[in-house]
Amino acid sequence: MRRPGPEHLTGSEERAELETTYYIIHAGKRPMVMLRAIGAALQSPRRLAAALGLAWRTAPPGARGFLKQMAYLAEALVLARFLHIERIDHLHSHFADLCTNVAMLAATLSDIPFSYTLHGPAEIYEPEKWALRTKTARAAFVACISHFARSQAMYFSDPAHWGKLKIIHCGVVPEHYNHPPTAKRAGLHLVFVGRLTPIKGLRILLEALVRARESRPDLHLTLIGDGEDRVHLEALAARLGAAVVFAGYRSQGEIARLLSEADALVLPSFAEGLPVVLMEAMASGRPVIATRVGGISELVEDGVSGLLVPPGDVESLAQGICRIADDPDLRKRMGEAGQATVKREFDVRCEAARIASLFSGQADDSIRPKPMETPV
Repeated sequence: MRRPGPEHLTGSEERAELETTYYIIHAGKRPMVMLRAIGAALQSPRRLAAALGLAWRTAPPGARGFLKQMAYLAEALVLARFLHIERIDHLHSHFADLCTNVAMLAATLSDIPFSYTLHGPAEIYEPEKWALRTKTARAAFVACISHFARSQAMYFSDPAHWGKLKIIHCGVVPEHYNHPPTAKRAGLHLVFVGRLTPIKGLRILLEALVRARESRPDLHLTLIGDGEDRVHLEALAARLGAAVVFAGYRSQGEIARLLSEADALVLPSFAEGLPVVLMEAMASGRPVIATRVGGISELVEDGVSGLLVPPGDVESLAQGICRIADDPDLRKRMGEAGQATVKREFDVRCEAARIASLFSGQADDSIRPKPMETPV
């Protein structure tokens, strides 16, 4: 949708994709592109009228919401023409929010099927705002990343469309995280990876770290990522001195390396879908400490591949950190169990083959489609 800023180009993978990606908003700013897109839409007045009606019915509430929806319609005009030029026969949106607003309208304008991926939690908390019921009704299928996401989609959709709701996990390439052991740092090293926003529960984590360090003063924490809560978190972390490091954005390769140097990953979120960062840590052979929210329990088996604690509970989180810190054998067993889970259920190549079976029409009626074995 939007061309990323330089702060998001943290590695060679992102820079390579920048050169080969068609950015809708960037293209639509060129007057001739927009005029040609409008001209193409006017050649099919019935589809244009249908898209206008759909945009009106699914606009977020209020005048501002309607104006935003008109902007999404303009983006859909650009996308619909691009799909026609490139002879695309299926459109998929990887997020259920405004991206799928545009995808749904572009599909109406171009008369091709669309689908979308439902992650949660944000769009699940505001299903009316994001018109999830309508999107599911009009989609060819919905790729839900977990049973939790699928159950919420069922709640916010007509039962007649439940058969469209399939489970396609997000995933990783496990061997990308199979780094050899690095030189051991002094003390025990915890890592967090994610946006520095209130929903991630980092204020709880810093307080839990203070308590855990009363018995384990060798505990250290590295926060990888950035966000609007960073300044406040840095102020809260000041009393911990050098025990807390703010590392900012890092590339995928750097994250893999930092995980290999860590003893465990901590994710104290108040709400999640099914975080890829947990898969990355588990693929690295590291135990995880996470909150029991969203679909996390579908990935992390409490006491086996990690520890699950109640969200917002400082004492439980501190106890979990101490338990992991005090038992190196437990860390090793959990790391091995987590690696096995990721290889078995969250290999991105296998999940890509599952969604490919849906794109190709080869999928059966099961909730978890079988991977496509032969290319179309």
